[in-house]
Formats: sequence, structure tokens, C-alpha cells
Amino acid sequence: MRRPAALGASLALVLLAGAALAGCASSSGGTTQTAEPSVPAVVTELDAAWLDGGRMIGLVTQGSSTCIPTAEDVSYADGVLQVSLVDVSEGVCTADFAPRVSLVSVPEDVDASENLAIEVTGGYTGEVTLPGDEGLVFASTSDQTPSAGWSTAEGTFIVQLWGSSGCPESITSAEVTGDAAITVSLSGVPADKVCTADIAPNGQITVVDGLVGVQDVAVTVTSAGVEPFTTPILGVNGASAAQ
Repeated sequence: MRRPAALGASLALVLLAGAALAGCASSSGGTTQTAEPSVPAVVTELDAAWLDGGRMIGLVTQGSSTCIPTAEDVSYADGVLQVSLVDVSEGVCTADFAPRVSLVSVPEDVDASENLAIEVTGGYTGEVTLPGDEGLVFASTSDQTPSAGWSTAEGTFIVQLWGSSGCPESITSAEVTGDAAITVSLSGVPADKVCTADIAPNGQITVVDGLVGVQDVAVTVTSAGVEPFTTPILGVNGASAAQ
């Protein structure tokens, strides 16, 4: 007569254990929490150029030309500029693979006359050293006029434009027009396009042959219906390769 009682006691213990486990499951929502897989950073070849009198830097990465990474966090310490680049576009990106410019505001304690080590983290990872330009003296206020700077990639330079963020212009052609002169043509803005009323920087990259090592090169920017504007190209073409 004892065996059935013992069996009943064992069964009761099993049911109690099951109820305890069920209670634990219900207290955590009834599902097991799993960590979402992290997205690895894209290892990218970086290039850089001084812009806007040393107040900004153009960082060049490779990828979709319509989805340009944004500088989310920027810090400077021990001679190194650290930039977190992230993809923020929620639209559909084109499937091309092209150089594109992310504009980075430079902290005031950066000395643009000295070589600057740049480390990129976030959605991208990479390093580049931007040669200093002795003619650059930091000024906190921008006059919001076009500027240009030689990239760390030989023959490549960035033109920084200012205008409506809803109607950014692009470079359609660039050619050497003198011993130390380049002319760049812009796409212009269609007359029937409605543009936002803001003024935002717009970095455009292009390439020319020749002028390696030439000092004091200037670029003239032309666009339909706008007076041409000439500005010096900061830095020297091929300076990073010579170091």
C-alpha cells in the first residue's frame, strides 16, 4: 500500500517543479531573450582633405554615391582626430561603388599646420594621415563661400560648396586650364525645382591629371546663372605620397 503513495509523492514533486519552471518562464515574458548579432564595421580605404580654411575636413570613403556616411561623433586627443562614421540614410541606395565625401567639423584645438592622424570608427573603420598646411589658421566662423583642398589621393581634390540641402549641385567636369589653374563646372539647379531655404555644405570630389607637387593651385567654380568663383586649393597635390 506504500508504493502508490510514494509514486503519488514523486508525481507531486514533478508537478511542483514544472509549475516553478512555468512561473519563471511567465515572469520573463514566456520567451528566451537572445542578443541580436552585431553588424561588423566596414573596413575602408580613407582619404582626406582640408576645407573651409581648416575648419572642416572632407573624408572620402567608397560606396553608394547616394548614401553618404555622416560624422556622428568627433573628438580630438593626443594628436589624433577620432571620427565615428555611420550610415543614416533610410532610403534606397544606388548599387554603384564610388568615392563620396563626408564633411567633418574640426575641433578648435586641432592645429591644421601640423600633420593630423585620423581614425574612423562606427559603421566604418580605417586610418589616414592628413598632411598639415602651414597657411591654415583656425577661425571659428565660416564665411560660407566655396573652398577646395587636395586629397591624400594623388590628383584628387574636394570642392566644398554651400547652398540649399534640397538642391545640391554636383561637378560635371574638371580640367587643368593653366600652369596652376583648374576650372570646375557644376550641374546647376533646374529652374523648376523647389529648393529648401537652408544653407548647407556640400562636398564634391573630382580628379585631374598633372599638377603633382605644384604649389598654390587655384580652382575656378562655374555654374549656370552664377558668377564664377575662384578659390585656392588647400595643401599640395601628391604631398602625402612624398612623406
